[in-house]
Amino acid sequence: MMEYLHSVTLREEKCVGCTDCIKRCPTEAIRVRNGKAKIIDERCIDCGFCIRVCRNRAKKAITDNLDSLSEYKYKVAIPAPALYSQFKDVLDVNVILTGLKKLGFDEVFEVSRAAEIVTEESKRLIKEATFQKPIISSACPVIVRLIQIRFPELIDHIFPLLSPMEVAARMVKKDLTKRGIDEKDIGVFFISPCAAKATNVRNPIGFEKSYVDKVLSIKEVYKKLATFIRKMDDIENLRMSSSEGIRWAMTGGEGKGLGIDNYIAVDGIENVNKILEEVENGKLENVDFIEGLACTGGCLGGPLTVENSFVAKNRLKKVLNYTNKENIEKKIDSSYEDIFLSWNKEVISKPVMTLDKDMNVAIKKMEELEKIYEQLPQIDCGSCGAPTCRALAEDIVRNNANIEDCIFMLRMKVRQMAEDMVALAQKMPPSLNKNDS
Repeated sequence: MMEYLHSVTLREEKCVGCTDCIKRCPTEAIRVRNGKAKIIDERCIDCGFCIRVCRNRAKKAITDNLDSLSEYKYKVAIPAPALYSQFKDVLDVNVILTGLKKLGFDEVFEVSRAAEIVTEESKRLIKEATFQKPIISSACPVIVRLIQIRFPELIDHIFPLLSPMEVAARMVKKDLTKRGIDEKDIGVFFISPCAAKATNVRNPIGFEKSYVDKVLSIKEVYKKLATFIRKMDDIENLRMSSSEGIRWAMTGGEGKGLGIDNYIAVDGIENVNKILEEVENGKLENVDFIEGLACTGGCLGGPLTVENSFVAKNRLKKVLNYTNKENIEKKIDSSYEDIFLSWNKEVISKPVMTLDKDMNVAIKKMEELEKIYEQLPQIDCGSCGAPTCRALAEDIVRNNANIEDCIFMLRMKVRQMAEDMVALAQKMPPSLNKNDS
């Protein structure tokens, strides 16, 4: 089995052992042990929420840097539409796209353009095929991995389509090879608002290999790009997408493009968790489509963005208004037609909540877990280094913790030991007892 390569990592030298991250992780993937946070790899979904909440910047995302442009003869930027919302008073997308070329890219292809193609394919599939309702969007890789880990019963609800990022990369390479450029010379660089996209490139879900070669964070690109934008005087007309594709950057953009009314658009990993629980419990069978986005505000709130998500939303609305006024004729490029847009690899569950592969052993461990949990204070203070008392009980059953890690249980044991010591000190050997006759 191939190693799963995560993009969210810990810088131990910066970690002070606080409990901010363990309390907010949606899959309880973090523990504090020996004064340092530890990320449990098999539980991590690379949502980057810990990057947001860590006050000491001890969590970081592993992405590529601009120096890697030198590795390829022909370099293509495929920017996420969230990039368009990061710059103050920049309404024309062409300004940003031209800036990317000045940054060193030979060509630019918009992910928002690919989003329009995915929208058209989604409409076709919804009409022609039968899917379990509600259909759950596969655009956010965090949500797909969350379902694999925490809601495996919902895997059949996932819409089996490639993301706009992946479609854009495939279209770029197909077009350039047709133009006579050797594929090995082509470097496709996705400019990403989140770490999960980088993880998805390294560990594709639903397909064998990503056509994206490098993932740059919006933060990495922003400063240098801002310098070019300020001095821009020769703007190229590079935009190919309409407001429909650009709108994918914000919550509800994908759902609105489908042209259906009976859908739910939910953002923020904690909110998505609650909606998926509703689906799991059979309470949302009358909903046709769910657009779930891990970050608050959608991709605008990604941990690798620069601007506050609410400010970014305001800016993107202005970009959309400008785009509508300067709209291009909307037509779907036929160059994608021989690109297979659906997944071609089975998506399997990755359960980490099971206590043992053997059902009988798992049942015994669950009984033990419940007994331990009943002893604990059940106030979920996090002082033990686990997010909840139940999580600590699970860690104890898995032999990853001791019950004395709970400060209340430790204090109780110390008190009991002190009482035992006092009682023991009062006992004298018969040879020293003066009251003996």
